[in-house]
Amino acid sequence: MLCCSRRYLSLIPTRNLALSTFTRSFATGSSEEGNALKIKPKSTTALRRTASASLPIRANPTPTRSSIETVFTIATAQKYLLSRLQDHLYSGHLLTGARVLHEAFWIPNWKQGEIFVFGNGSFVCWGLGEKDARSFESEVLRPVSGFQVALLKEAETEELEFVTDRTENKTLFDSGDLIILGKTTPLDTKDASLSILPPTVFPRDTLYARYAFSQALSRSTALSGLEVSLDDYLSSMTHLPHALEETGKPGMSRKALIKKLGELMKFRQGLNLNRENFSDIPDFYWTEPELERYFKSMSDALEIKLRTDLVNDKITYAAEAQSVLRQLLTESSSHNLELIIIALIAVEVVVALVRDGPELWEMFKGDSAEKESKET
Repeated sequence: MLCCSRRYLSLIPTRNLALSTFTRSFATGSSEEGNALKIKPKSTTALRRTASASLPIRANPTPTRSSIETVFTIATAQKYLLSRLQDHLYSGHLLTGARVLHEAFWIPNWKQGEIFVFGNGSFVCWGLGEKDARSFESEVLRPVSGFQVALLKEAETEELEFVTDRTENKTLFDSGDLIILGKTTPLDTKDASLSILPPTVFPRDTLYARYAFSQALSRSTALSGLEVSLDDYLSSMTHLPHALEETGKPGMSRKALIKKLGELMKFRQGLNLNRENFSDIPDFYWTEPELERYFKSMSDALEIKLRTDLVNDKITYAAEAQSVLRQLLTESSSHNLELIIIALIAVEVVVALVRDGPELWEMFKGDSAEKESKET
């Protein structure tokens, strides 16, 4: 029998092909969209390598342990304006008990599930599957005007599993692929909102554990959307080196190239500079080491730091390549300007000769005749 003090986290291979489930395909993509991302064997990912550790728990259920349920995460946009969702719900479309919970908008009960909506364009559903998650997006989020900023071409998803067990000493994620929500330690800083919580589907004492796991999951899914968008962008630029090799010209105007460079800067800003970035640990966890451990364990399992660094490297390479192309365009423009100046000077000379040529010729002939008369 497996020791009850162990905890596990579960990841199901249901992410769509565009995301290429946890493959982290960072190689330079083919211009063919269908071949841009390829699914790697499950055993190559960090979570897959430890998935077998949860098999004893799955095979040996206990009376105190709930049935296995789903945690489904979906990203539909680059950004959500949570204030607009809050105003919308509070103006007559209120979901019972919905409220702001630190950096998320928390819906404690929707179709017998719990939902955390984050500003990075994703939301996490506990106890709900993909069908219910998409229904939430279409019925609750989509009608809110201006809530979703920069919609993704295709929604990115993650699917996990969890169980609750009040006899477990801790809620912990060390290995395996199944979350077990057990007992949690009280927060180091008192949160007055915990004393007035509305009715919840899942145990109240694990609320912040679910929040910490959800925030890491939302970052991973939002990063997946950025990865796919960046891959599409890089695919659109693959013809530039070939055009330079074949014709000696970039094959793109200077203005178009600068616009592409602006898109790259936007990618980097979204990755590193926005409030909901992928590198920093949220301030809330600085005084809550237990929650920070949940957040970091999930982030490490999803390889968020590694993926962020690789995306930054790809952006840096693309920016350097485009900088070289822009320099070539600048040199080409300077050369063309020099040719124009030479042509203008030549035209000025021709005009001067046509306009003043006869007079100059007469002056020259007169001087010659005067010189000959003096010699004679």
